[in-house]
Amino acid sequence: MSSTKVFRMLIMGAPASGKGTISGRIVKKFNFQHISSGDLLRWNIDKKTPLGTQAVGYVNRGQLVPDDLVISCVVDRLHGEGAPRVLLDGFPRTRPQAEKLATVLPLDAVVNLNVPYDVIIERVKSRWVHLPSGRVYNIGFNEPKVPFKDDITGEDLVQRPDDHPDAVKKRLEIYDSITKPLLEYYKAQNLLVEFWGKTSNAIWPNVDEFLAKSFLEKNETEKKAL
Repeated sequence: MSSTKVFRMLIMGAPASGKGTISGRIVKKFNFQHISSGDLLRWNIDKKTPLGTQAVGYVNRGQLVPDDLVISCVVDRLHGEGAPRVLLDGFPRTRPQAEKLATVLPLDAVVNLNVPYDVIIERVKSRWVHLPSGRVYNIGFNEPKVPFKDDITGEDLVQRPDDHPDAVKKRLEIYDSITKPLLEYYKAQNLLVEFWGKTSNAIWPNVDEFLAKSFLEKNETEKKAL
């Protein structure tokens, strides 16, 4: 493993692209700190931090939390963690957000997961959820021990209305329209790396190889700069 300590990366991917699975493997193998903007905002609100106190007003009014406030939450968290290897998830979502973030937190890489949309639609169509806990099961490769029952509680599993194929297709179209400018921005910055595949197991070896190589290259650059 390279001795490079600081490496800041954003992971992107359409809904149900396997982003959670890949993120978990990155965190486990490469010792990244996973930072989800949604989780981070909720943590600040629950802890009633100064940033959370500002954010809760927007949330209670049903408004989007301003970009500057979200960035402040991220930067504040990084300072508390000593600026380790960081995996951002869920922010930035737009090009203006990315441009603002770059002024205070330059990224080393942006990983985008490309899974065919017909595969995603079929995957989501087979998804069943235990609503109280959020546990997710997929018929065909991650099935519950008892059909349509949660493994832990034995309670019924349900399918969310927004997991209907037509709803999923619409979400994917919206995701495309929002993220296209963001991907173009990161491509122009020579930060974008795209990985294609139908499953997380097919994509992961390439992500693994990319990160190992990136750490070596950054470590060599840091040595030359000394």
